[in-house]
Amino acid sequence: MTLTKYECSPHMHSFLKELPKCEHHLHLEGTLEPDLLFKMAKRNNIELPSTFPSTVEQCIAKYDDFSDLQDFLDHYYVGMSVLITEQDFYDLAMAYFAKARDDGCLHSEVFFDPQGHLERGIALDVVVSGFNRACQDATTNFGTTNRLIMCLLRHLPSADGIKVIELAGKYYQDGTIHGLGLDSSEKPFPPDLFEECYSLLKESHPHVELTAHAGEEGDHTFVERSLDKLKVTRIDHGVNSKHSESLMKRLNEEQIMLSLCPLSNVKLQVVQDVGHLPIDLFLERGVPFSINSDDPAYFGGYILDNYVAVHTRFGFSMEQWKQISLNGINGSWCDEVRKQELRQLVEEVCIKYVKLNL
Repeated sequence: MTLTKYECSPHMHSFLKELPKCEHHLHLEGTLEPDLLFKMAKRNNIELPSTFPSTVEQCIAKYDDFSDLQDFLDHYYVGMSVLITEQDFYDLAMAYFAKARDDGCLHSEVFFDPQGHLERGIALDVVVSGFNRACQDATTNFGTTNRLIMCLLRHLPSADGIKVIELAGKYYQDGTIHGLGLDSSEKPFPPDLFEECYSLLKESHPHVELTAHAGEEGDHTFVERSLDKLKVTRIDHGVNSKHSESLMKRLNEEQIMLSLCPLSNVKLQVVQDVGHLPIDLFLERGVPFSINSDDPAYFGGYILDNYVAVHTRFGFSMEQWKQISLNGINGSWCDEVRKQELRQLVEEVCIKYVKLNL
């Protein structure tokens, strides 16, 4: 397959940077940059396994050479072991929020994996308190809005997921945690396994938003089953939806947003190049999607890097980028007042850059 490559001119790069963005697919634990990882390991007297890279440089080299999703996850879970105190979780999230704001990301809905910490003996209160304090300080310091989404690890039994949901009940009740997601290894663990988890949470907290990773490793039926069994209103990844015309039609009609992660898909061998992703197809078929960074410390790119990578492969016009930005805003889980603020900012940026281009 021959790929056309497009230039991202300084004008277009500035436009993409200023264009208001919403991030919907970001794992906070996946923003643990090597320098912060080793700093926390030293601070908490954590001795990393001998098989783990011993320097920042070796970490970066490893990040460039994941063989597949499982290879990445094996490394990812070891890295998480340095997160011990509330301050660690706060520092991790604040580093991300600062970077996101620099990239023009004004609203972030971020994932975290409590089971990966609970099994290490870290209390849920420690994790949530650190992350929530960072969300609040990011709003104060950067003017951004942020939401926490708790994810279940699909390689663990659904019974364990139910326990975590019950443990997090007070945070769902007061709105500290806004949604529920499902991540980790997809293909051996279909969404049906977690139907009870999702239904129990929705019954006790009807206001909670639901999403799930689907259609990255798994085929398009994983997307359909997430919609039908888990009753999600968003799909994380969903690239394999391209194989079903009826599914794409449904995503369009029901305005089910896909949270796409282009650079991640390349790093994990989902595709060989960003240009192989069905981004232009989804845009043509009216399938709403946002562009996200997934685990940027491991995959070599935050949200603006992903926008630029997409532009160099698809060469979208400013009008098309405006639509992508608006789709992300419309699919966000913030209130209508905030959405309208963001839409107005999109209009202002687009008007500015049209004038500059005349």
